[in-house]
Amino acid sequence: MSEYKKLILVLLVVFSCKMLFGQQMPLNPISYRVLTPFIINPAIAGSKDFFSIDLIAGFKSKSSSEIISGNSRIAKKTQEYVRSGQTYSFTNFGIGGSVFNDFNSVDSTHSTGLSAALAYHIPLNKKRLAFLSIGASMKGLYHFREGNPDLGIHGKEFYYPNIDFGVYLYGPSAYAGLSTTNFLDPPADPDTLTNYRIPITRQYNLIAGYKFVLSRSLDLVLEPSVIIFKDDTTKFDVKENIEPMLKLYAGNFCLGTYFSDYSNFSFFFQYRYPRFYVGTFIAIPKKSPFYKKSLTAEIAVGINLSHNKSGYLRSSQW
Repeated sequence: MSEYKKLILVLLVVFSCKMLFGQQMPLNPISYRVLTPFIINPAIAGSKDFFSIDLIAGFKSKSSSEIISGNSRIAKKTQEYVRSGQTYSFTNFGIGGSVFNDFNSVDSTHSTGLSAALAYHIPLNKKRLAFLSIGASMKGLYHFREGNPDLGIHGKEFYYPNIDFGVYLYGPSAYAGLSTTNFLDPPADPDTLTNYRIPITRQYNLIAGYKFVLSRSLDLVLEPSVIIFKDDTTKFDVKENIEPMLKLYAGNFCLGTYFSDYSNFSFFFQYRYPRFYVGTFIAIPKKSPFYKKSLTAEIAVGINLSHNKSGYLRSSQW
């Protein structure tokens, strides 16, 4: 079975095992922006040199969210010397897919989403170390709002499509990308007095970062980056719309912090094995104890399904 058939099979199995729900597409889990950023920019799909499946689950009080995703550069078989057997080379196409789930206990909403991304990577030099990629993704979304019989509010279901677009420039040390997510307006419910709208908006995202090599012998790399986003409904605010991130790589270990919410102290770490990785993301309230304001806890696991497992052995290729 090829690696791409495996990706499709895993996504279908997860999607059919339980009915998924969620809110913003996707807002949670938070750490997908750290681990699988192709979800907010489809042009990133296939920018790494290995094929991985990633599962992230997040919990906060009674709310929960999960997302399973995978992306890869499409490879083709090549025939070299007889002793070498079959090898694989990369094409210019990248693919990705995801299924997400989010239950918000505060406003009693559920949703689910299924997406498929395609990217085309244009090499900018002969060594094929720098690329400019363009990508798009198609999404099918379901949203359910629970009713309140005491107030005469009935539950409501919504089904609708959406699309994302993105461009991404990347090389061995630096990267930057622009994307538009949730390009289509979601449907509204004109049957209610409040004219309920699905909590999803068109968003514009900028992601950029740079890798500083601190020590080649110790394999130490420092990677500061930033995510800047803006939607169509709110004004731009520095604390709300600019999210810095810092990663420190030490061999197979990665430790960092991500300021997705300045009222929390957040950190994450990963440990990478030859064929899989494990990680976690924790956000702790700064001004109130955890028993008064719930902390956010997320776990992540990933598996490398590439023909050549050496992709995980290259420095900083998370």
